[in-house]
Amino acid sequence: MTQTRSIIRGVGGYLPANVVTNDDLAKRVDTSDEWISQRTGIRQRHIAAEGEFTSDLAVAAARQALDRAGLKPEDIDLVIVATTTPDYTFPATAAIVQHKLGIHGGMAFDLQAVCSGFVYGIATADSYLKNGLAKRALVIGAETFSRIVDWTDRTTCVLFGDGAGAVVMEVEHVLDDAPERGVLASSLRSDGQYWDKLYTKGGPSTTLSVGYVHMEGPEVFRHAVGKITDVVRSVFEKTGYGVNSLDWFVPHQANRRIIDGAGQKLGILPEKVIVTVDRHANTSAASVPLALNEGFTDGRIKKGDLVMLEAMGGGFTWGASLIRW
Repeated sequence: MTQTRSIIRGVGGYLPANVVTNDDLAKRVDTSDEWISQRTGIRQRHIAAEGEFTSDLAVAAARQALDRAGLKPEDIDLVIVATTTPDYTFPATAAIVQHKLGIHGGMAFDLQAVCSGFVYGIATADSYLKNGLAKRALVIGAETFSRIVDWTDRTTCVLFGDGAGAVVMEVEHVLDDAPERGVLASSLRSDGQYWDKLYTKGGPSTTLSVGYVHMEGPEVFRHAVGKITDVVRSVFEKTGYGVNSLDWFVPHQANRRIIDGAGQKLGILPEKVIVTVDRHANTSAASVPLALNEGFTDGRIKKGDLVMLEAMGGGFTWGASLIRW
């Protein structure tokens, strides 16, 4: 007997060259490095250059992932871009990425689940691959969140940054007794009653504009740890694994206190948690794949490791995926 599974073939990331530190922000708004770092753990963030778009960041991350996978763009027949900051209202940024990579077949679409977008994208690609709708997928989280931040609002402008991360996923048909590999399980959640706790005050249908980020920070924080731990435990229940089996925990990089709180509640050792929020800030849908890319690049994540991805974002949306690397 055989089984069908979707594996990670390659991972990549891209951060814009422009680095903005907390001290740089203190020259623009009433804040300080101490105020930001104590409350969030953030010390700097990368900001896209003028004329550098979400699709450009996505393409750079995708190319690195393809190179590491030993594949060419034409080998891809599914492109999913998780983003809240598309190049245009339409077409999908994924279609623009597809064009810039020189891919002329298959499917391409955007996925909007805000900070949970990449985890939603992994689950979506996993389903497409296992059900025969595609053979190889690019799943990208890419954001130019700096474009929807009010740079006069010190409560939000200090939190976000720009970047992109990507993975190449591929379907495999193997014997039932083959070594475990790939996406083992995912759990996704949403609850729209909290939509107004984290949103942009704008949209094509409401204000004919993009709008800026609005966040009720204490409310988001209050829900975050509980929702994160719930969905991670759900994935463990689906697979039969537990915290002690986990090699790496790759959470959404929104706030160091949320990361630490979720890790403590789940019983995950701090040395198993990959943290980039101090250098990247919150890059929304790009944060998980950027952290995943860093863990792979520096040699921490190795073949055979059990890796848990987790994110929560506006909507609220939240989700987790367990992957055997």
